[in-house]
Amino acid sequence: MQAVIMAGGKGTRLASVTKDEIPKPMVPIAGKPLLLWQIEECRRNGIRDVIFITGHLGEQIEAFFRDGSSYGMHISYIREQTPLGTAGSFYALKRLLTEPYFLLVFGDVLFAVDCGRMAAFHKSHGAKATLLVHPNGHPYDSDLVVLDDRQKVRAFLSKSRHETRNGWYDNCVNAGCYVLDRSICDLVPKQTKTDLEKDLLAPLAEQGGDIYGYRSFEYIKDIGTVERIRQAEADLADGRIWDKCFDRKQKCIFLDRDGTLNVYRGLLWKEEDLELEQGAAEAVRRINASGYLCILVTNQPVVARGLCSAADVETIHKKLATLLGREGAYLDGRYYCPHHPDRGYPGENPAYKIPCGCRKPGIGMLQKAAEEYHIDLSQSWIVGDTTTDICTGIQAGMHTALVRTGEAGKDGKYAVQPDLTGEHLTDVVEQILKL
Repeated sequence: MQAVIMAGGKGTRLASVTKDEIPKPMVPIAGKPLLLWQIEECRRNGIRDVIFITGHLGEQIEAFFRDGSSYGMHISYIREQTPLGTAGSFYALKRLLTEPYFLLVFGDVLFAVDCGRMAAFHKSHGAKATLLVHPNGHPYDSDLVVLDDRQKVRAFLSKSRHETRNGWYDNCVNAGCYVLDRSICDLVPKQTKTDLEKDLLAPLAEQGGDIYGYRSFEYIKDIGTVERIRQAEADLADGRIWDKCFDRKQKCIFLDRDGTLNVYRGLLWKEEDLELEQGAAEAVRRINASGYLCILVTNQPVVARGLCSAADVETIHKKLATLLGREGAYLDGRYYCPHHPDRGYPGENPAYKIPCGCRKPGIGMLQKAAEEYHIDLSQSWIVGDTTTDICTGIQAGMHTALVRTGEAGKDGKYAVQPDLTGEHLTDVVEQILKL
């Protein structure tokens, strides 16, 4: 796979560092230019052929990297005489592309991504474009991507278009890393200023084109301000930049929903009944800042019982994501089981009245998360308010924790003991993170 790096930014927000004497992508990070960090990450992924799109002070980039041979790479260049946006260079780019698809990265991000895994997702979905998407701690002022249940992009919600952001929304943000089919370049028939998302991807998504979102928690951060540079240097110093790369086994704190994250109200099937437990967002925020992933696993038999639809559950989960996001917290993933094995309820949905392996204490949801997020369950925790949650964790070979909110372990379904107990989610998370 080839890589294309957009390295033409002027970097006005970094004027105090660049002083308009070096191009923004050459800003030093921990003693090395940002572009050199990117080149090294490409090489770590087995990518040896890189094309730089340069612009302002681009001659410095060309003088530093030359043909790339000093770095074990082959590097070529396209120099924009006037800024052409994030896709205007695609007209000239096509002649340099030799593979069916390519990795596209903006020159102002520090990243550590398993690009081969992302490319495999792109190929398996027959995608024309694949966006790396992730949750963040400020979805309320970020541009959002709307995915369907097959991870196909249905829309882009701009942070500036407030009329499209009413109600609840999923915390799904475009991270600025793409795998693109070479044919995307055909959508730019002449050298003209073109925006990749607004002019190319958004219209394709509206037409039902093969645009997909690749969910990832891997490290990819915009280095657009002095404060972000300092944070990136700290992340490099403590190794955090590589800790969540998909080529490494992950550890996770799995959370039950009702009675753990939100106030227990029995069968919850209306979005207006969802209310976060006190301190829950703080607890999730602390997990986000640790080396653990934070993933929701919940039984939701309300679908099988006919109280609501699967779409209604998704709306409830969007409200959950929105409420957490308002407090700077997010879930890396979420899984729910809509099934219930017992028949005989008025209005039940027979399609979901089946025995399954995903309903806790079955471990199907945990196994699916472990496969999709490369998780080592033996190094992970499950936190819940019932003995069912504790039994689930034990059967999966995990560490277990009980909160005294919700049912507080008084359901009495299984004779099991948790590894630790806390008054509420914040208490439990604090204990786990001290171990």
